[in-house]
Amino acid sequence: MKIVVLTGSPHKDGTSSLLTERFIEGAKEAGHEVYRFDSAFKKVHPCVACNKCKCGEKPCVFQDDMVELFPKLIEADLITFVTPLYYYGMSAQIKIAIDRFYSINNMLRGADKKAILIVTGTNSREWAMKGIAGSYTEALKYLQWQDYGQLLAKGCPAREDLEKTDYPLQAYLLGKRL
Repeated sequence: MKIVVLTGSPHKDGTSSLLTERFIEGAKEAGHEVYRFDSAFKKVHPCVACNKCKCGEKPCVFQDDMVELFPKLIEADLITFVTPLYYYGMSAQIKIAIDRFYSINNMLRGADKKAILIVTGTNSREWAMKGIAGSYTEALKYLQWQDYGQLLAKGCPAREDLEKTDYPLQAYLLGKRL
């Protein structure tokens, strides 16, 4: 299986990074091909809805690092979204990349793809992840992709806190079981 891991954390060694590393480790051990795109460290211009791309019929007007990601998304069997919880939603760094999916929309929507959501957050309340999980679920409905799992790591403000939980193991097993 070809897997794209799209991350959105601006912290290279934070909680999201740890879960990303563990997920990738498991997926590679299971024999899958993994491509990682760290959107926070790439040049990604926001979509301005100019519609010059016509959802993939023509190239996006912005020739930035998304050009590297687009063919990987099209080829992928599974896309894993990894983000910290920012104000009860995904980080701006990952959202800006996801918004640019529009420029290849016709090649993504209705494709036989699967997706996984991995989120890290400080808040430990049950309701804390409802917004991001709902946004993910609705996006998958629109894209007509299948949900292959969600790992919502609550109550982990720092990497040290996350390391004391079983969330890293859960991320590893999520990748390993694919």
